[in-house]
Amino acid sequence: MATIRPFRGLRYSAAAGDPHQLVAPPYDVISPEQREALAAQSPHNVVFLTLPEQMPDDRSKFVKYARSASRLEAWRREGILARDEEPSYYRYTQTFAMPGSGETFSRMALITTIKVEPYEKGVVLPHEQTFPKHKEDRLRVLEATRAHLECIYGLFEDDDQAAFHLIQSAPAEAVLDVTDPDGVRHQVERISDPEVNCQIAGALLPKKVWIADGHHRYETALAFREMQGPREGDVAEDYMMMALTSISDPGLSLLPTHRILKTMPLSGSELKAKMAEHFEVSDCPNREIPQLLKSRSAAGARVFGVALPGGDGFVAQVTEAASIARQIDGEGSERLKELDVSILHRFIFEKLLGLTGHDFFGYTRLDQEALDAVENGAPASFLMNPPTVDDMRWIAVGGEKMPQKSTYYYPKIMSGLVVWSLNDYA
Repeated sequence: MATIRPFRGLRYSAAAGDPHQLVAPPYDVISPEQREALAAQSPHNVVFLTLPEQMPDDRSKFVKYARSASRLEAWRREGILARDEEPSYYRYTQTFAMPGSGETFSRMALITTIKVEPYEKGVVLPHEQTFPKHKEDRLRVLEATRAHLECIYGLFEDDDQAAFHLIQSAPAEAVLDVTDPDGVRHQVERISDPEVNCQIAGALLPKKVWIADGHHRYETALAFREMQGPREGDVAEDYMMMALTSISDPGLSLLPTHRILKTMPLSGSELKAKMAEHFEVSDCPNREIPQLLKSRSAAGARVFGVALPGGDGFVAQVTEAASIARQIDGEGSERLKELDVSILHRFIFEKLLGLTGHDFFGYTRLDQEALDAVENGAPASFLMNPPTVDDMRWIAVGGEKMPQKSTYYYPKIMSGLVVWSLNDYA
């Protein structure tokens, strides 16, 4: 059972300044240069909390976490952040144009606190692998601030859209409306009616939740709860902040995550010949690869695009996914092994090219960036179609995990919309 609770959120007051200068993307997609630019916009930008700076004279690497905590406390004291006195949910609507197509969508989420549950309970389910080194930093921030500074993103089962329509129709007060540099509009409305909130909690109680974005932070919250030891009844550490979207939301969108190779043991022609032994291969100018991938995917094919230096690459279509899956070593269901990302990593990279690990390639979600990379020194870019929401759902239900960065839900959840302090739990 997914246990959610309304909460008394901390939100920027008018004293903080222009909201456009205060919000930021989530911490894990911000480069050092972007962090510096965001910090320059306002001394109250949320990155001062989510990505506290390391100073040259800090006595240890942990001082920066105390800096985040003291700043949060000061902002509350100075009225930069003000607490909503009524426990509330926050309806969060993002209106955006899909990169590459320009088609406009709206996606709705409910910002709530949710009880963290170990994966084995089958209430909140992961779908991607995580790396321990990324979790230590988030645990330090949580320990120091005792606050969830950003929302992670989850999807809840809702095949009949009943919960979607309940959240959509709930009476609410508009509290924030900002448009980010990518043209995405972020609107937040506060739902504070106790009776309505009780209905929403009841509607989501029997649902399973899939983590769409934020596995590291969810596992950090689990670890933080375990550190507290046994407690009588529910306590603040049992909960974390999450933005939840119906899995049936018509605006739910995924982008592909392409791989740019840094090294390759074969020439372009050798790679093509090698892949032709297992795939249906056809020549294609690099610039035409993205559209060809989309059209073939729409027809139900699993297909990869390989951009090569010189402007001409090729596409490789899977003719029999089950046959490829049988050649993939190691554990995993047939469904997991037949995913595009599994075929790419575990068959093409590992078996055909002998490349393992994650150090030999980089990521991009932008078609043009993947194409430009091969004209700027990269030996090849592998362009992919995104997995489907059903792919993610069934892999998670089966207790399996995709490789890291298999999914990219667009757009990202903005940080700085609302903060939840565990000290405000009641």
